[in-house]
Amino acid sequence: MSKQNHWISSYGCVYNIFYHLVWSTKYRRKYLIGNIETRLKELHLQIAEDKGFEIITQEIQPDHVHLFVRAHPKYDPSTLTKWLKGITARKILLENPDLRNILHQNHLWNPSYYVGTCGDCSKDVVLKYIEMQKEK
Repeated sequence: MSKQNHWISSYGCVYNIFYHLVWSTKYRRKYLIGNIETRLKELHLQIAEDKGFEIITQEIQPDHVHLFVRAHPKYDPSTLTKWLKGITARKILLENPDLRNILHQNHLWNPSYYVGTCGDCSKDVVLKYIEMQKEK
């Protein structure tokens, strides 16, 4: 597969942006199990389809979520995370009203999150490429 097949062409840009997103439950409570875990995975995929980004892989732990997503540059990681956390919290709490009894102030998620980025090459490769531009 050529490198161009990894790129996505869109109006005005060509991109290959991946985000590793991680967030945890409020107070790291372990309730992302069983039906809630299954439903959360379904919701993530539905949100990605509705909003126009791609979930490459996901893993749900009892107290936190890992997603690896690919998105157009118009979607910054904070917007993606806001959609994923906000929509899932609302739907999970509506579908599982008994969960509210163990939550602190009806908050499913911790307000913070982690984001890491990657593409086809490492930071060191990009830095070297930029530094070599004057030599060409």
